[in-house]
Amino acid sequence: MIDVLREIQLPVLAVVLLAGAAAKAAARTTRGQGPAALLPKRARRPFTYANAAVEALLAAALLLLAGPLGEAARALTFLVFAAALVVLVVVSRRHPELGCGCFGGFSTSPVGRRTLARTVLFGVAAASTLGLPATGMAVLGGLTAGHVGVLAAEAVLLAVLSPEVTGPLSALVRPGPCERREVPAARTLARLRASDVWYANASVVTGAEPVDMWRQGCWRMLRYAGRRNGRAVDVVFAVPVQGRRPVIRAAISDAETGATLAVLGEVAGVATSRLDHRRQEPAPTGTVLPVDVDPYEPA
Repeated sequence: MIDVLREIQLPVLAVVLLAGAAAKAAARTTRGQGPAALLPKRARRPFTYANAAVEALLAAALLLLAGPLGEAARALTFLVFAAALVVLVVVSRRHPELGCGCFGGFSTSPVGRRTLARTVLFGVAAASTLGLPATGMAVLGGLTAGHVGVLAAEAVLLAVLSPEVTGPLSALVRPGPCERREVPAARTLARLRASDVWYANASVVTGAEPVDMWRQGCWRMLRYAGRRNGRAVDVVFAVPVQGRRPVIRAAISDAETGATLAVLGEVAGVATSRLDHRRQEPAPTGTVLPVDVDPYEPA
């Protein structure tokens, strides 16, 4: 049974390293960079790519190599996880707001005990593979019921120790207040452009992309430049951040004076307040129109 436990670590570690390498290489934002965020800005991306390359090479070695080269790869894997543990301890103490970056943009939760325990577990797993004659591919080709049982138990344990898994599950079971919920801007744009309100105002909007975007409670506001009756206008859409069929609102205001020209839906009247505040003028009160009223009728 001990040999079965040791052997299954080869494919497990290979999969973990490949997943980490792929997530790091695919990340396009500064979130989830982990320790790389401590480096100068110009060095972060090269460091992340180099880290991903090392992890991918180690994964391939764990799957394919045996003998002296295989032993060297397994020892190096152990050293990588040992070094990662030291770095994560430093990060958790000096920069408690940073994530571990273990899986790129998925690892944005602050480094905690579970992340550290998971790193220790991977280090122990790497050390246990030293001296095994088989390769990871050979283990996969000869899986037994014992291998599958150990793999299932280890998968459950890793899921419990992984904020990347438990975080989204907790959000599904107990979603937080919509005011604090993170929603990708791309999802908001997709909702807006699929709505009737967008098509009703498409002839007024002149820009393909919003010139401004901000959150206001449970709403995301998007301001577009537009023209109406020969006048430059601001078209502000209010898109709820939750709900499967959100009711989207819109407001049109004069780009120079800030006067509200038309409103579609009562929430959109609030959307112009930020624009009016920027102009340092009182926000005008527009007449709320029913949804079935032409939004281009003067408010």
